[in-house]
Amino acid sequence: MTKFLHSMIRVSDPAATIAFFELIGVHELRRFSSEQGRFTLIFLAAPGEEGVAEVELTHNWDPEPYTGGRNFGHLAYRVEDIYATCAALAAAGHTIHRPPRDGHMAFAKSPDGISVELLQDGNLPPAEPWASMPNTGTW
Repeated sequence: MTKFLHSMIRVSDPAATIAFFELIGVHELRRFSSEQGRFTLIFLAAPGEEGVAEVELTHNWDPEPYTGGRNFGHLAYRVEDIYATCAALAAAGHTIHRPPRDGHMAFAKSPDGISVELLQDGNLPPAEPWASMPNTGTW
């Protein structure tokens, strides 16, 4: 029997990445650090998704640039209120590169350039400032 365990993304600033995901409603579950391997693994999940759909953040302690975050693709999360979630992310200085013009879908960038898709359960009526906001990049 095959079971999905997690997706992994490499991060350069764990605190900034965790803060980004907390704005979406995803929280840290556990972490493991290896002094010998010089890395830390941090596992995140949305409430009720623990052990089902987790994201592993891998932080290598020796600095190295992570370019091309788009090479990963994206993570996707259903959110309770897409407008409130995007407003919280934008207020914290994060890029919403595909605004929720349709009241259903948006894309935001994590601190390491990973695209995170946000999906509303159903559709909210179009609302400003989102309805007329242009895309700021590819997702």
